[in-house]
Amino acid sequence: MTSRVTFISPATNASLRRARFDDGASIDAGGKALARAAAGTLPAPSRVLVSPSVRCRETAAALGLRGAEAAAPAGLDVGRWRGSSLAEVGADEPEAVARWLADPASAPHGGESVEELCARVARWMETSSDAGGRTLAVVEPEVVRAAVTYVLNAPATAFWRLDVPPLTATTVSGRDGRWNLGLGRPLGTAGASADLPDDS
Repeated sequence: MTSRVTFISPATNASLRRARFDDGASIDAGGKALARAAAGTLPAPSRVLVSPSVRCRETAAALGLRGAEAAAPAGLDVGRWRGSSLAEVGADEPEAVARWLADPASAPHGGESVEELCARVARWMETSSDAGGRTLAVVEPEVVRAAVTYVLNAPATAFWRLDVPPLTATTVSGRDGRWNLGLGRPLGTAGASADLPDDS
């Protein structure tokens, strides 16, 4: 049985615009308008999952999606850096930031390392592949990065090389542990709802 997971990145908010680690800010008016405009353009899912962050919950609501909050595809826990900008943290803890960006196993903020995030998302992906059908998952951009890293069997160091724009759809399709990947389709376009071919 083929399983499809379409990851939807959240709309913009003040934290994203200011390059801050998520601080629980709501999506902004422009992001909400874009999400509402895209409502109804996504394919009908078997299930909807939503990361527990405010911006993911609000994006899902603006898209007209009702789903269960899911801890497994939650965003990266950045510990004490939450709410700070990378520039602020870099000024206060330059060595810690350099280590964090260079070493996926490092978590100087006291939260979760990139490796731990990638492993958590990989475990969730395996469970999703067993479920079959189509899953829509409104998740933080770093969860999309972790999923792509897993699907491509790329090293965790590739995580920082992946950009995930707001309100884009990234679809993976697979069965028996094999996946195909479709990247970053803008929501509200025909391309966002296009299916990938089944794995063979």
